[in-house]
Amino acid sequence: MENEIVDLENKVVDMLKTIYDPEIPVDIFELGLIYEVQIDEDRNVEIQMTLTSPNCPVAESLPKEVEEKVSSIEGIIKAHVNIVFDPPWDKDMMSEEAKLELGFL
Repeated sequence: MENEIVDLENKVVDMLKTIYDPEIPVDIFELGLIYEVQIDEDRNVEIQMTLTSPNCPVAESLPKEVEEKVSSIEGIIKAHVNIVFDPPWDKDMMSEEAKLELGFL
């Protein structure tokens, strides 16, 4: 069971890396918008994520896109996204790859 969960976690991360903030050419995982991914034994996924700002123009659509795409992964029963603003996102949360892509390095 534990190996299945780890495998599903990897699939979830891979899926998150296909979702982009429309204003920034970097995926939401590398941007550091995903704070936590939890998968319970029933294969339901709980994702803690933030947005680049509380007034983000995709505040409505992006969480829905994340839920839909993660729910579409074989083996996942349901995905739910909780939007949190604590801690607030800043560019230091981006991966080295994202910083390089956006010219911060």
